[in-house]
Amino acid sequence: MLTKAFIPYRGYYSTPFARWQGTMANEHSIILAAGTSRRWFSEKNWDPAMIDYLFLGITIGQPQWFYGSPWAAALLGAESTPGTIVSQACTTSATCIFQAGVGIETGFFKNAYCLMTDRCSNGPHTVWPNPLGPGGEVISENWLMDNFNRDPWAKGAMIQTAENVAREEGFTRKQCDALTLRRYEQYRDALDNDRAFQKRYMFPAEVKVSKKKTLLMEADEGIVECSAEGLAGLSPVLPDGVHTFGSQTHPADGNCAVMVTSREKAKELSADGQVEIQIVSYGYARTKKGFMAKAVVPAVEMAMDRAGIGIKDVAVIKTHNPFAVNDLYLAQQLGIDENRINNYGSSLIFGHPQAPTAGRCIIEGIEETVMAGGGYLLWGGCAAGDTAAALVLKIG
Repeated sequence: MLTKAFIPYRGYYSTPFARWQGTMANEHSIILAAGTSRRWFSEKNWDPAMIDYLFLGITIGQPQWFYGSPWAAALLGAESTPGTIVSQACTTSATCIFQAGVGIETGFFKNAYCLMTDRCSNGPHTVWPNPLGPGGEVISENWLMDNFNRDPWAKGAMIQTAENVAREEGFTRKQCDALTLRRYEQYRDALDNDRAFQKRYMFPAEVKVSKKKTLLMEADEGIVECSAEGLAGLSPVLPDGVHTFGSQTHPADGNCAVMVTSREKAKELSADGQVEIQIVSYGYARTKKGFMAKAVVPAVEMAMDRAGIGIKDVAVIKTHNPFAVNDLYLAQQLGIDENRINNYGSSLIFGHPQAPTAGRCIIEGIEETVMAGGGYLLWGGCAAGDTAAALVLKIG
């Protein structure tokens, strides 16, 4: 349990998420994220030099990402700041935030900046020499699709892990469609009053259209309208499966960032000094081979146990839900109503750029908790390799 690590209120942002092969498809994700952060710092009148360590969360390689964290720091204006890369698939953001919190707790850092970014579009294709192979043919890999489609340990595609859980627990196509429709309605709530909720945290990305022209991307793109009839008309992705392309997430592009610091500095930097956001605890887990969605439950239970709370003490729950069955299983195991999870948005609907996905969900959770008058925020999500992570924040 942490007691000294805090996030300034509004000391975070997420860009809109762009659809796969959409507006951000040709942007270098590190350069775009650093440039976005530089503009955000300027708007807040913050000096980037105050950052003494930068956690760069990224899972899909970009040219010269070998230099990732110090390069990003220099580009955003913190030229003397070192850092590291964190790559943990879908739980990257949560781990960045917690590791930054540990650094603050121990006095190792004063102000740690977590910058999470990915571009699923136009992903890299890696080639390795294979001189002993037939005809010397190379070994090649598509970073995105090859890893979505095959876990080298469990041997199946990610969607197969969701279907395994659905089959073992008896979840139906009807349940998955109903939950997807509910998640879409929750996302639509964030668009009310001219996107009032999203504007609490969302910061536009400046994207190059040509050498002389830029585009300010201010809202999500690629959101697919859902209806009960439309969802019912879709075919399952796998034969006899319960998930369709409607009830699973989609690749996307984007970035987000979170400042982690001391209680005193957070109060100084906060948009409202009366709001405190404390990083409390972290949980992690790995479940049996090929059942990724099940790992979230022991991870959130660990995080709550370390925080000294139970599920009834939690005010807001947010998840990374790449498949509808994730939330169905979590709700079943925790004894809660799946309809109270993920108000205002989730990755099932707005997409999944991987590294920044959890960060955006956590940021939305902070804002929802503030609106609810404070309390504990619980975030949990699965990640590649049948693993999961969870984070508890206290907001008041």
